[in-house]
Formats: sequence, structure tokens, C-alpha cells
Amino acid sequence: MGVDYYNELQVDRNATDDDLKKAYRKLAMKWHPDKNPNNKKEAEAKFKQISEAYEVLSDENKRQFYDQHGEEGLKDAPAGSSGSPYGTNKNGFNPRSAEDIFAEFFGTSPFEFGSSPSGGRGKRYSYSEGGNESTYRTYNEGGTASTTPKKPPPIENKLPCTLQELYTGSTRKMKISRTIVDANGCQVPETEILTIEVKPGWKKGTKITFPDKGNEQPNQLPADLVFVIDERPHDVYTRDSNDLIMTQNVTLAEAIGGATVKVTTLDSRTLSIPVRDMITPDYELVITKEGMPIAKDPKSKGDLRIKFKIKFPTNLTSEQKKALKRAFNT
Repeated sequence: MGVDYYNELQVDRNATDDDLKKAYRKLAMKWHPDKNPNNKKEAEAKFKQISEAYEVLSDENKRQFYDQHGEEGLKDAPAGSSGSPYGTNKNGFNPRSAEDIFAEFFGTSPFEFGSSPSGGRGKRYSYSEGGNESTYRTYNEGGTASTTPKKPPPIENKLPCTLQELYTGSTRKMKISRTIVDANGCQVPETEILTIEVKPGWKKGTKITFPDKGNEQPNQLPADLVFVIDERPHDVYTRDSNDLIMTQNVTLAEAIGGATVKVTTLDSRTLSIPVRDMITPDYELVITKEGMPIAKDPKSKGDLRIKFKIKFPTNLTSEQKKALKRAFNT
């Protein structure tokens, strides 16, 4: 079965010339071997296939012949045959160098497959490491070095979430405005709606990355767009890792004689929690599995920790004072 060139470029069969250019530009940047030193062989093969697909689909005659006969028919068609896209000057399909096509788009050819197709002096490349960054440089023999397009640092934006959203999970729609490079190499504005699935239990600092969604510039890779989870303050609860903490006011009588704490959970349940122990200033009541969901195991939860603030009376009558003394002297 032949190669599906439309699938290789991730376009539909009605794709326009601009659609093809945009698809090629994105995929060539992604799969260029210089950008994939850890899986270079796979990247080379993918890069060649993307270039071959673009060469066929961007040529009206070749595309029409391919649509009728497929990739195998395209490559097997002899020159001069009925409907052949090669006329009488070629002996079948012989794809151009992938790097030549890449150079037409980006004005540089940072990696060469085999010998130079133009008959000029070939290219060699060197590899160097500095910190966490690896760089490939290519050299025209006797010439100067050129570098592959660089990727700018990620663009980070805070994504404020309520504690309820981080408890139950939510779907957020984010409208972004950015600059892209069109098929003619011009910078044009574009808006897009990104969908972020906030998972139950995510913590402040969790990052959601959208690759290559930053502004585009000629001869430069687009930056990644990163959203960083931030927690909005809650009226009742504060968060400590996977635990929730709340403070309950009680009177002195309740602290001594017992109390019932009514709690509205973040998923709107109502809990009535009896407190039978004597409440001291450092007393803390722990309700297991009523805290935040644990992100790696949403069926498990942290604890709810209830702290207490005792409200002492400001005035006592002489009879009340005597009664307290009698009660605590026994």
C-alpha cells in the first residue's frame, strides 16, 4: 500500500496551497534532524517523507496524478506515458533533496542528507554541548558556520483557579492572540481558543504546556506557551499539600461541654461533626479523607483538619464566677 501524502502533512484532500505551506512549515520544523539528536534516524526518515509529500501535493500535475493513481503509480509512471506528470524530460519520480525544500522556506540549509545535489562542495556538521543545550552547526567546506533556527524560552502565564475548581476539576477555555508567519513569510495576527482540562487535585505551580503556541518569527522556532496553576484564596479553607485546613469559632461553654461543627465541603456536601473532646487552644480535629483529591490517584484524598478559636466571655457576674470556681475546684 502506498504512502498517504495527505496524512503525512496532516491536511485534508481539499487543502489549498497555503494550507500545504503552513503544514509543511510546522512539520519540517518539528522533524528536522538537527532538532532531534536523540532519535536522528527516525527524524531523517520523517523529514524526507514530509518533504516528498509537499513536493508532490504542491505541484498541480503531480498532485492530480497522485490522486488518481496513488504513490506507487506516481513513482512507476514512465516519462511520456498517458497522463504522466513528468512530460518527456524525466524518467519517473525523483524527489528533490529535503534540505533544498527546507532552504526555500527558511533561507538556510542546516542539515544535508548525503552529498550536495547541486554539485557544489558538500556539508559537514559538528555537535557541541553547553549546559542542558545541544547545538548542531553545519559548515560549507571552506565557508562559515550557520545555525539551525533557535527556540525562544517558554512564555509563562498564570492560570488562577478557585479551590473548588482544583477540588472537582474543570474545563477552562483560554482565548489567545499571537502572531504567526503565513505561507508567504509575512507576520499576521491570529486568535485561537485553547482548552485546558484542570484535573482534580492539581496544585499551585502545576504547568500545562502548549507546544509552539507562542509568536512566530521568520527563521525562528515559535516558543511554547505555558500556563501555571495559581490558587485563589478561599473564604473558609486553606490548603496544605493534600490537606484542607479550616478554623472554627466556639464559645468557652462549647469548648468545655462539647460542640457540633457544621461544614460545607468544596463539592457542596454538608457535614455535621460532633466534637466530644475538650477543646484546648492547640486542639485539632482531623477528619480523614475529606481533604483535596490526590492528583495521581483522584479516588484518594487528604484530610480535613479543623482548628478551633475559643471565644472567652468579656464579663462574668459574681454568681457565674462562683459557679466556675465550684465547678473547677471539685
